[in-house]
This record gives sequence, structure tokens and C-alpha cells, in this order.
Amino acid sequence: MIAVMLRSRKETEALEEATLAPYAARSAQSHGRRFAEPPHEHRAEFQRDRDRILHSRCFRRLEYKTQVFINGTADHYRTRLTHTLEMTAVGRTLARSLGANSDLTEAIALAHDIGHSPFGHAGEEALNELMADHGGFDHNLQSVRWVEELEFAYPGHPGLNLTWETRAGLYKHQAAIPGFQVDGRSIGPHQYIEAQIADVADDMTYSAHDVDDGLESGVLTENLLLETAAWQRAMERVHEQFGTLPDAQRMAAGIRALLDMQVEDVLRHSEEQLSKYKPQSPDDVMRCPHRIISYSPMMREIMRDFRKFLFANMYWSPIVDTANREATALMRRLFLYYVAHPEVMGGKAQARIKKDGVWRAACDYLSGMTDRYALSEVHKFDLDKSE
Repeated sequence: MIAVMLRSRKETEALEEATLAPYAARSAQSHGRRFAEPPHEHRAEFQRDRDRILHSRCFRRLEYKTQVFINGTADHYRTRLTHTLEMTAVGRTLARSLGANSDLTEAIALAHDIGHSPFGHAGEEALNELMADHGGFDHNLQSVRWVEELEFAYPGHPGLNLTWETRAGLYKHQAAIPGFQVDGRSIGPHQYIEAQIADVADDMTYSAHDVDDGLESGVLTENLLLETAAWQRAMERVHEQFGTLPDAQRMAAGIRALLDMQVEDVLRHSEEQLSKYKPQSPDDVMRCPHRIISYSPMMREIMRDFRKFLFANMYWSPIVDTANREATALMRRLFLYYVAHPEVMGGKAQARIKKDGVWRAACDYLSGMTDRYALSEVHKFDLDKSE
């Protein structure tokens, strides 16, 4: 009979110290939380962050937010939630292969889109335009706002009270701003390695899986995809591995190959960068002359062209763009209705007006909604019938 031995937090921290690369973040060396809390008996700090995000309301709402196709259009299209889970799996693979902290990588990946508005990127653009004179809207910064201010799940403080490392990892674009700091600590010119991994995992995942949804919908075809170097390479791998396949299996294998070749390329190039710069701490990673985790120059060009192809042939296609624009037109009406009638918003949103102003309170309220709830509010106030 095998004896049961409970692993303590200290043992998990010791395991991290023994197995992670020197440039990886370690739970025991975290810069801490804004509001002091006693450590957990069994879970290390980044494990706690990951679990808090998973259990949050803002995370659960991702299930009903658009990735590409308006939520509810069909059963198999990605939502923000399924995209996030797939991205997290890719990030975990990269982190473990590179000796980085997989718990921290997962926490950043799980939280990266919780600030996204309804109706995908079209919804984000609409909110940013509406908020142009009131601070704008960016879903990355809104994710930070949710974990720091808007969730109220714990007594004594707003937000989820995540570690500095997880919160800093959500500032996707700010690391490049000279002197940018989070709680008095620099996060640039490059983010630490776990945040870089989460960032590239996001790009890899939607590049592959959005194609899957595009093929399912009929917006994309194999002939169209074969105009791109990325899909040609993927199909070459499929043919080398499996020979001739039925259409459905060939397309599914192509999606996997498209993702696999990106993962393999990033791992090879990142290994070269690590060997070249030899970072010995997370701070060394942030101060490297060049980013550590990235595509090779050749793959970067291939995937840049592929994303241009996706925008031209899928994201801006009439089927996708028209549906998103119609939904966001209704969302604009709803937003302006809240600004004019703040008393109809939820109690928590109304309570924030005094501190943040009615525009930001309305933005927070609407951006946190799922597609279906936003549309139900539109119908509730008869905004779909107004001119």
C-alpha cells in the first residue's frame, strides 16, 4: 500500500527551485500582492492566482463572448472561453519545455481576455471610439481593471488581489513604454518569460483555430488557404505524415500541423535566444537586448502574411463583419442609453459613478457583458426598434 503524503506549499516552492530554469519566476520570490495575505498551506502563490481567475465571474462570462462568430451562431465555433483554454494549453507546453513557471503562465493566459467586450474586436473598437474623450478602451487594460478593481469576491479589498507577476503579465503592450512600472517596479523593455510565452501562445492559437472555424463556416476554403505559405507548409507536413486523407481528416490534420509548426519554431528560436543571452533571472529576461520568446525571422514573416490573409478573407468578410457590425451598432445604442439613464444599470455600476464618472461606469458595465446579455438589454429597452 502506498503511503499518502500531502505536499505542502514549501515543498512545491522547493520543487520549483530545483526544476525551473534560473530565468523563470518563482512563487517564493514573488513581489507579493497589493493587500497582504497569509500564505496558503498547500498552494504556492501562482497556483492561487490561477485558481482565483478560474473561479471568478469575469472568467465564466467568457463562455458567451464572441471569438470570431457571434456567440450562439453554431455549436462548434470558438468562444472567448474555448480560445482561452486552448491558448492556456499551448502556453503550458511552451513553459514546461523552456523550464519556465507553468502555473504563472497559465494564470496570465487564463486572465488575458477577461476584459474583452461583447462581439469580439468589433465590439472593442466601438467601445474605444465611444470612450475616445474619456480615456479610451483597451481589452488588455480592462483585464487588469477586472482583477484589480471590478471583481468583489474577497473581503477587505477589491479585485482578486493577484500577485504582482500575474498582474504585470497582463500589461501586454505597456512593457515597451520606456519607464513603465507596475506598483513601482519596471516591466520592460520586455516582459518576463512567462508573460512572453502567454503572448505568443495567444497569437499561435487564434492563427490556427480561427482557421478551423473559418473552414467550418464556409468563409474559408482549402483553395483560398493554399494561397498562403503557412497553409502550404502545414499541408506538406500532413502529406509527409499521413499521405492521402479524406477531406475532413486532411483539414483537421492541417489545423494541428499549423499549430505544431509554430510551437516547434518558437521553441527552437527561443532556445537560440536563451543560449545567446544566458539570462540568469526574470530581470535579466526583461532587460535583454531582444525579446526571448518569439518566432524565427522567417516564421514571423510567414505568420504576418497569414494574419493579413485572415483579416482580408475572414475577419473582414461580409459574413463575419456584417454580423459583428450589426451587433455593435446595437451595443452603441445601449452604451449611450446607459450614459443617459444610469439608473437602469446594475447597482455596482451605479456605485462606481461617483468615483469613475458615468462614462467609465457604463463602459465597465457593458464591457463585462456577454453577447447574449447585451442583446437582451437591447431588447429590454426597445433599442433595436429605434432609428
